[in-house]
Amino acid sequence: MVLAATPLGDVRDASPRLVDALATAEVVAAEDTRRLRSLAAALDVTPSGRVVSFYDQVEQARLPGLLEVLREGSTVLLVTDAGMPSVSDPGYRLVAACAAEDIRVTCLPGPSAVTTALAVSGLPSDRFCFDGFPPRKSGERRRWFAGLAHEPRTCVFFESPHRLADSLADAVAELGPDRRAAVCRELTKTYEEVRRGTLGELAEWAADGVRGEVTVVLAPAEPGEGPSMGSLVAEVKQRVADGERLKTAAAEVAAAAGVSKKALYDAAISGG
Repeated sequence: MVLAATPLGDVRDASPRLVDALATAEVVAAEDTRRLRSLAAALDVTPSGRVVSFYDQVEQARLPGLLEVLREGSTVLLVTDAGMPSVSDPGYRLVAACAAEDIRVTCLPGPSAVTTALAVSGLPSDRFCFDGFPPRKSGERRRWFAGLAHEPRTCVFFESPHRLADSLADAVAELGPDRRAAVCRELTKTYEEVRRGTLGELAEWAADGVRGEVTVVLAPAEPGEGPSMGSLVAEVKQRVADGERLKTAAAEVAAAAGVSKKALYDAAISGG
C-alpha cells in the first residue's frame, strides 16, 4: 500500500514519483475522485488502474475490498485532496489494518500544510505538536484551548475559515491576548497569506471574515506561564453551564492546570 502526498495548491509541487504511481497503481483510492482526475489531467497522466472513492463516510466500508486487493499483491495508491493522507484526512484506518496484517505500507513524501505552516510561522520549530481541528462548540473549544495553557511545544492545528474568528476569540479568553501565533491561509496558492502577531491582534483581524484553507500555529507557553485562578474559575463555570457537575469540572480543570482541586472548588463556590 502506498500513501502519496498531493499538492496543497500549486500542482508543480507534485513529485515525479506521484506521477509514476498514478500511472501504474492497480487501484487508486481517492478522497474525491473528481479532484483526483483534475490533478491527473494537470499532471498529464492517466491512471491505468481502477479509481475508487475513499472519504470519511465510506472509509470503513471500503477496507475489506482494499485489503483483499493488497493481499493479492496488487498496489493500492491512497491520495487525499491535498497534503499527506491520514493527517486529519482519510487513511489512518487503512494503514492500521495493513499493519495488523503485516501488509507493507510505504509513503511518497511531499507537501504537508502542517510542516509548511510551521516553517513560515516564525515560531519555535524545534519541538511541536499537531492537534487536528478544535471542537466546533465554543464550550468544548474553550476547554480544548485551556489544555494548551502550559503546552511547552509549538502547536499546529487546522480551522475552518467560517469558525476562525470564534476560535481565536476563545483562544484569547483561555490563553490571554498576548500569546503569539500565526494564521497561514491558502498555503502555496495564488493568494497565500501569513499573518503573524498576538492572539488578540489575530482575533481582531479575523473578525472581518477569512476565506480559504487555514492552518494556525500557536507559540509555546512561556516557562511558568499559566492561567490565573480567575480564568480557571471561569472555565469551571462554563463547564457547569454546559451540563457538568461542579465537583467533576473543578477536579478536571485543576488537574489540567496543576493547581489544588480544593482551592479551585472553593473559589468556584465563592464566585472566584
